[in-house]
Amino acid sequence: MRLRGVGQNIVCQMVVDLDDVLVDAESLQRFVAAVLEAVGITREDAAITADVLVTADLTGHESHGVARLEGQYVRPVQTGQIRAGGGLVTVRETAATLVLDADNGLGHPAAKHAMDRCIAKARDAGTCVAVVRRSNHYGIAGYYPMMAAAQDMIGVCCTTAGALVVPTGGRTMLLGTNPLAFAAPARRNRPFMLDMATSVVPIGKVEVKARRNTPLPLGWAVDGTGQPTTDAAEVLERTFGDMTGGLVPLGGLEAGHKGFGLAAMVDILSGVLAGAQVSLHVREAMGSGHGAGVGHLVAAIDIAAFFDSVDEFKDAMDTYIDELHAAPRAPGTDRIRVAGEPEFEAKEHHLRTGLPLHAGVAASLQKLGQELQVPPFVLLG
Repeated sequence: MRLRGVGQNIVCQMVVDLDDVLVDAESLQRFVAAVLEAVGITREDAAITADVLVTADLTGHESHGVARLEGQYVRPVQTGQIRAGGGLVTVRETAATLVLDADNGLGHPAAKHAMDRCIAKARDAGTCVAVVRRSNHYGIAGYYPMMAAAQDMIGVCCTTAGALVVPTGGRTMLLGTNPLAFAAPARRNRPFMLDMATSVVPIGKVEVKARRNTPLPLGWAVDGTGQPTTDAAEVLERTFGDMTGGLVPLGGLEAGHKGFGLAAMVDILSGVLAGAQVSLHVREAMGSGHGAGVGHLVAAIDIAAFFDSVDEFKDAMDTYIDELHAAPRAPGTDRIRVAGEPEFEAKEHHLRTGLPLHAGVAASLQKLGQELQVPPFVLLG
């Protein structure tokens, strides 16, 4: 599936490219978990990580899916940059707050367990906020607030990330893509689920463009002199090189100060408040070979603490979402889609028809499986 922007809408296109293969999502998830177990990750943590990665692909975010398995997780575990046996340690705790240390383990299980504990505490306190320090990349941010939405709560999540974004008016990478995610349940409608980078796009979208040998849309990135560029390969080369140029903050070249401010806000909430590394220093920590020191913030708000009945809130959400759907449409727009709907539609489609995976990514994964003596995942043709 591809996602494209039209005005203020996100339109869902169910397109399988010629260089994609269709795979069975369940077998792919088992494969990913087995690969992680093969390098020493516990069965529970491997299963959580596999679910997050395959969910990214199912929902149309191949930039954060299984394509990252080898380079971002397996090899760092093998070299000791990520601790295979990392566990979540409670540093500080109150009735409605948690400070957790991930012990340089994978970010996916750290964030999931943090949200699990937030949900449990919010049942008693009405709300809970947890921060996690000494963690690593945790995949798609939207996965974790959806855990809260499934429990009739509002979920919030954000995380620091390595510097890839040029501040407004600058020409060197200083900020992470620093995503924000939010989810709230409805009754008739699907949950509202916002998952956004504070840059115009995450770096994974540039990786996808480079993989498919297509130019970047103008306004995604700037070169080493601070001028707009459409060359995906150049942006990636600079990302892993001299760190000049880079992604542009949300709002683009004209209103990037808004994304700049949001990225800094995420650094404060999930970095400074968590006692974790902020964007530039995440990058430096990764280069040290001793772990990225990423910080996360997750929060759960129990709707029952604010309403006599959760259904009152859900009905109000339905009314709100219905009003958004009913907004007058621009020519060529089939319908108004609110945040999360393209992802939910993509997942439903891919579970019915098979998951499209870039052929090069599929081949690389199968090769990794052979190396680690993991049975291959199922190709559907």
